[in-house]
Amino acid sequence: MTQITFIDHTGSATTVDAPDGWSLMQAATANGVDGIVGECGGSCACATCHCYLGEELLALLPAAGDNELGMLENVVAERRSGSRLACQVKVSPALAGAQIRLPECQE
Repeated sequence: MTQITFIDHTGSATTVDAPDGWSLMQAATANGVDGIVGECGGSCACATCHCYLGEELLALLPAAGDNELGMLENVVAERRSGSRLACQVKVSPALAGAQIRLPECQE
C-alpha cells in the first residue's frame, strides 16, 4: 500500500492507502474522493479523471501515451503542463506521499 493525497480545488485533502498496481483513478473512486469521476472505468476514453501532477512527480513516471494525450485535449478544466489522466498513472512505492491536485470540474 502506498499513501496518496488528493487535494480538491478548494484545498481540501483526502489521504488514501492505495494498493500498488492500481491506478490513481481506482484509488480515488474506491475511497470516495470527490473530484474524480472516471466514467469510462479506467479505459482512457472519457477524460473525467483529469488531475494535476507536480513536476517532481512527473519525473518519476513514464510519459503520457498518444491515447492519453489525445484524451487530454477533451478535458473540461484548464489543461496544464502537469495534466494527466488518473486512470493512466499506476500507484507504486515511488509515489509514496504524492499530492495529486484535482480540477474544479470534470464534466
